[in-house]
This record gives sequence, C-alpha cells and structure tokens, in this order.
Amino acid sequence: MNAPVCLCGHTRFDTVFEYVEPPRGEVRFGFSNSGAYRRQMIRCPHCGHFLSVHEMDSGQLYEGAYVDATYGDTGIRDAFERITALEPSQSDNVGRVERVVAFAREHFGVPRADAVLSILDVGSGLCVFLHRIRSVTHWSCTALDPDARAVRHAREHVGVSGICGDFMERTPDTRFDIMTFNKVLEHVADPVAMLAHALDFIEPEGFVYVEVPDGEAAVHEGPEREEFFIDHPHVFSAASVRLLGELAGFQSQIVERLREPSSKFTLRAFMTVRAAAVPGVSA
Repeated sequence: MNAPVCLCGHTRFDTVFEYVEPPRGEVRFGFSNSGAYRRQMIRCPHCGHFLSVHEMDSGQLYEGAYVDATYGDTGIRDAFERITALEPSQSDNVGRVERVVAFAREHFGVPRADAVLSILDVGSGLCVFLHRIRSVTHWSCTALDPDARAVRHAREHVGVSGICGDFMERTPDTRFDIMTFNKVLEHVADPVAMLAHALDFIEPEGFVYVEVPDGEAAVHEGPEREEFFIDHPHVFSAASVRLLGELAGFQSQIVERLREPSSKFTLRAFMTVRAAAVPGVSA
C-alpha cells in the first residue's frame, strides 16, 4: 500500500481509530466481509482531514456492488418512498433543498432563480434530491449515476433526465447553472479530481453545492459513527473542504456545519468558479 498523502500535501498522520471487524451498522460488502478486515482511520494534524486506509480491494464498489449491498434489486424504489414520505422536520433532504434554493436566489437573483435554471446532480442515487427540487422549483433537472438501476429510477419514477455512466469519463453536451455533489466526494479516491472535472460542466457564473461528512464533529462520538464507514475513504474538516474547492479551481463562498435530522454530522459548501480556472479569463 502506498504511503497516504493528505489533500494538503502532508504525509504525517495521527491514528484516530483502528478496526479489526466492520463497525456496527456498516454495510457488508463482498471485499470487506472475508474475515480479513483490517482498517485504520487516520487524521492530518495540519488540516484535520481524515483518511480511511486499508489493503482490501474496494475498486469495483460503485459498479453495482454499492446498490446491491445497500438496496438490493427492488430496494431503490422502497427507500425512495420511505425517505420522501418523511415529515419535513425529520428529513435531511428537505433542509438540503431549502438551502440550495435559498442560495440560488441569493446568487442569481430571485427572478432568475425562480425561472428555469439547469441543475446536474452527480451521483444521484435514490434521486430524492431532484424529486424535491422539482416539487418546489421550475428548474431543469438531470441525474447522473454509474448504476443503470438508479438512472432508470430517476427517469421513470422521478421524471427527470438521466445520464448513466462514470462522471469522470463523461464529456459535457451542455453546461449547467448548478451542480450538486450530495454525499458523493467522500466515496471516491480522488475527490479533488472529481470536483475539478465539474469545471467542464458548470457555467462560469454558476455554482457548485458540496455536501460531505464532518469528521471533526463526528470523531467525538467514537469509531462506530457512520461518517467513518469503509465506503468513505475521505472524511472532511471545515479546512479540508475549503482546500478541496481551492485545489479543484473553485472558491468556497459559504461552508456550514450542521447536524441533520438523521443525526449525521455534515459539512456543506457553496462554491463558485475561480476566474483563473475559466479559460480566457484572468484572475
């Protein structure tokens, strides 16, 4: 295993948690259920970013395995119905949508934000986010997910446009006013590269919404917090979220910390394109 390197470039870490078996509540994947479960959660003392390090082969996790293990063949629709039926006060998603819409009105101005903006949700999963967006706005919604079942669900049951594929391998046919990464960037090996790829998709005056687990808050409640589960190779701090945006070519306008109704500790950030990241525009 290569020596871990933090987003900030440092290579010295403190060990926070050590695991010899999956923590309670963690989904059992094929690669992590073989009896050889060994894993560490380490933290950068410079920026507070967390990394999950192990030698298990999780490379194929999102090519069907994640949906298989988490929802099964019919569970996408069942989970969608359960989440969308929650009372607003119990729903993480309702608060997320309200905040994104509020920022859009601040950023674009009310008349434009209340008209037809375009939004791309990367890693759309159950598509509860775009379902709620459709119910409260007139925006043009597109879901992107690597799993064909999730995309079929987005098209057939949510009624939005759907793109099936690996975001990192896609080239844009159009640009979007808003892009969202809702609990996505913690799942990938290189979150900076994924966020930087959004520069090819986003309008220069648009914004990106990023939502990731807050390790700084969760660490105080111990190793069984879901923020530290194996499908999260990265867990963020407020500083590392800002650094993520900067390295990817964005400027963080707002970074907020919250504990959601589900009890998740979350960081959410609104980012705009840095002028230097736009071809032909000087900083």
